[in-house]
Amino acid sequence: MIKIGYKIGPEQYTPSEMLEQTIAVEENGFDSIDVSDHFHPWSEEGQSCFTWSWLGAAAVSTKKIKIGTGVTCPILRYHPAIIAQAAATVASLAGGRTYLGLGTGEALNEYPVTCEWPEYNERQEMLAESIKLIRELWSGEKITFDGMYYCTQDAKLYTLPPRDIPIYISTMVPESAQFAGYHGDGMISVGGSRMKVYKQLMEKFENGAKRAGKDISNMPRMVELFVAYGDRLEESLERLHKYWAGAFIPALFTNKIYTPAMSQQNGEVVGDDILRQKACISSDPEEHAKYIKQYMNAGFTHIYIHYAGPDELKFIKSYAEDVLPLIREQRSA
Repeated sequence: MIKIGYKIGPEQYTPSEMLEQTIAVEENGFDSIDVSDHFHPWSEEGQSCFTWSWLGAAAVSTKKIKIGTGVTCPILRYHPAIIAQAAATVASLAGGRTYLGLGTGEALNEYPVTCEWPEYNERQEMLAESIKLIRELWSGEKITFDGMYYCTQDAKLYTLPPRDIPIYISTMVPESAQFAGYHGDGMISVGGSRMKVYKQLMEKFENGAKRAGKDISNMPRMVELFVAYGDRLEESLERLHKYWAGAFIPALFTNKIYTPAMSQQNGEVVGDDILRQKACISSDPEEHAKYIKQYMNAGFTHIYIHYAGPDELKFIKSYAEDVLPLIREQRSA
C-alpha cells in the first residue's frame, strides 16, 4: 500500500516551525515525515538546526507517524557509532516508529567541518562499512570493529531500539541503486527526473536486493516530490528559488561546493521553467494526483511531499483534504 509522507526542511525553517508542521502532518492524516540532516543550508537565507536534537522533540510530540532522516551521512562529520546511538535513542523515544535514511553526503555539510571530501567511490565504501558497524552495534553486544575506515574497541549501546530500525539508502542515479538494494532495507530518491531514470533505478535496486537474497516487495522505495499548491503559486516559486535552488543542481551532490553562498551562486541558473519541469506547480488537485501517480506507477511505495511555503500549515490541511483522498482512491483501486 502506498504511504504518503511529508518532507521537513531544516534548511529553511526554525526548529519550532518544523515541529508545528510535524504535528499538523500527523493531525491531517499523513503517514510519516522525513527530515534532512544538514550542517549548512542551501542558501545564506536559510536555517540549519541539529536534526538529531530536533528528532527527539518530534518523537515525543507525535504518536502515530513514522519519523526518520532523509538523509544522514554517517561517514565524515559523524562517526557511525554516534549515528547508531542517536538513531537508537530516537527509536526508544518514538516507540520504534523510526527508520534511518543514509547517504554518501554533500560537501556542503561534510567539508566545512572535516576539511575532507573523498571521491564518490571511496565515500560509498565508507558508507558500506558504516552500515555494517551500525547494525552490529544495534545488536547490544560489545563490538570490537577493525575496518578500513572505522574502529571500535568493546563499544556497546546500552539504550537499544525497541525493534529493528530499517536503513534506507539515498539513490539519486541508477549507479547507486544496486548498492542500495544490496546494503539497505529500502531506498530514498528525489523526483524531477525523466521516468525512464526511475525505471532504471528500480531495475538496479531489484538486482542488488536479489544478490543479497532479499524480497523487494518488502523493501520501501521512497521519493521526495517538490510541489506548490493553492492560490499563491508565484510566492511558492520565489521561495523555492530562495531556499532550494542549489538542490536542483546535480554538481552540488558531487563537487566540493561547501558554503551556502556557493550553493546560491550555482543555483542562479535555475529558472521558473526548470522548477516547473522538476516539480508540480498547480492549483488543481487532479494535476497533483496525476503527478504523484507517475511515481506510484514507477514503483515507489512511499511518496514524500515537499512544500517550501508560504502558509505551510494551511497547505498541509488543504493538501490533505483535496489531494490525499485522490491518491488514496488510486492506491485502493
